[in-house]
Amino acid sequence: MPIVTLRAVAAHDQERLLEWRNSDAVAPYMYSDHLISEGEHAAWFSRLGTNPAVRYWIIELDGHPVGLANLADIDLKNSRCAWAYYLADPSVRGLGVGSFVEYWVIEHVFGVLGLTKLWCEVIESNKAVWRLHEGFGFTREAVFRNHVVKGGEPLDVIGLGLLESEWRGAARDAARERLIAKGFDLSGVPAA
Repeated sequence: MPIVTLRAVAAHDQERLLEWRNSDAVAPYMYSDHLISEGEHAAWFSRLGTNPAVRYWIIELDGHPVGLANLADIDLKNSRCAWAYYLADPSVRGLGVGSFVEYWVIEHVFGVLGLTKLWCEVIESNKAVWRLHEGFGFTREAVFRNHVVKGGEPLDVIGLGLLESEWRGAARDAARERLIAKGFDLSGVPAA
């Protein structure tokens, strides 16, 4: 049975995160298109603990770091936030890790934080990820045309949203059943 956990980013993760972010497994799916320098990364990393509108977690599979998940633009007044994740180790893709992370984050946002909307943006060519989101009940709310430039080419971005009221129904039950069928233990997942 695979054991996936999310833990808060710690100081010892700084070098690993820079390596991941600049890797061929992650960089093509991010908005920025340049090699991130150590100085740029250090400045970003130093701000993590001081910004109440973000949360970052290391994704671990069987105790080994394999990716990053985050919340951004946490807006308590409007009861919403954005999120993103990546799996930096291509060998863990297809094992259900992304599905577990998706479920965990949704439960955290609607349960622990008590927000009512979770949203995200995905480069249109990253079909596996926007389809995964749709499989968890996210609705396509926008197509941002020519929204980012990668390799000199403008790319479209898909905007997706999930409301807490939509999650509490069949979407949540179906997601739970799929994960349990794959052998995931959901007992440590924050409850919505």
